Amino acid sequence: MRIDIDQLTEVELIDLNNRIVERLRFISHMRAHAEMLEFRIGDRVSFQPDGRPRIEGMLTRYNKKSVTVITDDGQRWNVSPHFLSRGMTADASHPGDPKIIQLKRK
Repeated sequence: MRIDIDQLTEVELIDLNNRIVERLRFISHMRAHAEMLEFRIGDRVSFQPDGRPRIEGMLTRYNKKSVTVITDDGQRWNVSPHFLSRGMTADASHPGDPKIIQLKRK
């Protein structure tokens, strides 16, 4: 299907543009959502910020288009799931010291 945009009025072109932009946003959100589902909350993940060494941490939250990762030193990063890779497991990264604290139930 081919659209002859030369025949469209200015109002029709603006409407077409708005529809295209909205469709592209939808596709982008769906792609990010699908990439997020490859990871679960609690997974060890890593990513490489520009000009910095690789960072590892735990995925703690899904956001609209990103995920929140808490690093071992307590920093919080919002990262696009596109940049994530699987990190080492807690057992492999800190043998004997997985940094898990048991909380008592009330």
